[in-house]
Amino acid sequence: MSRLWGYLARYRLRYLAGIACLVAATSLTMTVPWLFRDAVDTIAAAGSQAHLVRIVALIAAIAAVQAVLRTLSRSIIFNVGRDIEYDLRNDLFAHLEKLPLAYYQQHRTGDLMSRLVNDVTAIRLLLGLGILNFINTPVYYLYGLAIMLSIHPGLTLAALSAYPLALLAVKRTSRALIERSLRVQEGLAEMSSRIQENLSGIHVVKAYASEDREVRSFAVLNDRFQENSLRLARLRGIIVPVMSIAGGVGSLMVLWYGGSLVVAKRLTIGDLVAFIGYLYVLAWPTAAMGWMLTILQRGRAAMKRLNEVLAAVPAITSPPDAAAPAAVRGELALENVTFRYAGRPGAPAIDDVSLTIPAGRTVALVGRTGAGKTSLVQLLARLFDAEAGSVLLDGRDVRTLPLGWLRRTVGIVPQDPFLFSRSIRDNVGFGLENGPERVDWAVRMAGLTREVDDMPAGLDTLVGERGVTLSGGQKQRLALARVLATAPSVLILDDTLSSVDAATERGILDGLRSFLRERTTVIVAHRITTVKEADLVIVLDEGRIAEVGTHDELLARGRIYPQLFREQALESELEAI
Repeated sequence: MSRLWGYLARYRLRYLAGIACLVAATSLTMTVPWLFRDAVDTIAAAGSQAHLVRIVALIAAIAAVQAVLRTLSRSIIFNVGRDIEYDLRNDLFAHLEKLPLAYYQQHRTGDLMSRLVNDVTAIRLLLGLGILNFINTPVYYLYGLAIMLSIHPGLTLAALSAYPLALLAVKRTSRALIERSLRVQEGLAEMSSRIQENLSGIHVVKAYASEDREVRSFAVLNDRFQENSLRLARLRGIIVPVMSIAGGVGSLMVLWYGGSLVVAKRLTIGDLVAFIGYLYVLAWPTAAMGWMLTILQRGRAAMKRLNEVLAAVPAITSPPDAAAPAAVRGELALENVTFRYAGRPGAPAIDDVSLTIPAGRTVALVGRTGAGKTSLVQLLARLFDAEAGSVLLDGRDVRTLPLGWLRRTVGIVPQDPFLFSRSIRDNVGFGLENGPERVDWAVRMAGLTREVDDMPAGLDTLVGERGVTLSGGQKQRLALARVLATAPSVLILDDTLSSVDAATERGILDGLRSFLRERTTVIVAHRITTVKEADLVIVLDEGRIAEVGTHDELLARGRIYPQLFREQALESELEAI
């Protein structure tokens, strides 16, 4: 919970203003039973009617001012809670944006979404409604007990005789409350993950006719969530009645003992009415103690889950003194680089690789599935950091360069493209800070002009979630256009055009010839025909460099490359049939 103090300190003046209004409203509220005491005693003594009218008028005025102050206090404190919720959600999202890809490989999207939405809402309740009651209840009791003791100490002790046992019972439920609150929030996160996965992969669910099975699976999760929610509700349901029973027992004691004191002329009727009035005023704060405890424990459970996210360290960051080079040649180098994915023991994805890619050259990476091609190019863009060794750009370790500058300089088109649920224009221009005119050029260079012209809204056509309205080849070319629009100095194509036919791929690469000639290009491809014209071909095998040379050189003396070439030729013949 200590992390919240920074947010509380940021809004301390507004909190103090709200608390001041709250204390003032409570102070006025606590004068009303005392005025009722005077009114009853005046009536019992057949006193002045004018005095009685003044008391009634004063009570009405106090009620009006108290209503204004209480409204102000709630408005200020609740709004501060919402402002902190706003800040916390923004900070969480900004933190998530900085976390490395490895973090998202180990955490479910639905769970993170649940923390960002549901857990932050629980914090808002704690910092708004919770703080209001945490301040209000002690103030009520401070005033109430002081006045009740001044009326009759013995009667006060009798009224509170049942409270120690009630508070002990509430305290014993505290640990169970936080445990059950945590289970409920984790269950909500699990359901959010399942919903998110099913909606994102609905085409797979339907392709395998698995709707009924997924419905049954979700029902199991929902049953578990309902059971945990009911267990929490049952526990919460015990607390309020316990406190209410304590208050009821206190009221009975006051009627019995206080009545006997009035009969014995040791207490006036007005004193007894005032005493009962103070018990009535304390009834809601007393019953609310259990509710406050629930809000506190739920907020603690939520903050524990949020701290797990905030405690994750952004492993890939810019050095504080990093400065971007004045110019970029585009030479890439790996020096004794070893890399393995977090949570994947065994052989590394890249194993002691040393390699130099001259500036301005087109280099092809080939190899069988799992050879390490994608892992290697992700290191070049610093999507991951090497476990050992160095990745260099123009002789400088990429870890010493500003991260934002590096990502803009080294553009990578991934094998599995991701599109946002926006228009084609927005997707292509995603990486552009200005220069929207490059969108048209990039779409044309990616070979999408004809298809875009045939769409109802052209570049403003919405592509649907993850580009669901587009074919696989269209999605790949749209992702290619997005990177082309930013014109990076180093271009990495990670099997970018695997979903288009060979002729279309050839046409796109021919159209990009002059563009590629001006920059360093790394092409990862399964089609050997795609890399025939590369300046250099690098063959990877089990995370190591197996062969290096031109297409012709590797055909003449290679071991793995000729096999890959023959397999590709056979696949092409089978496709033609």
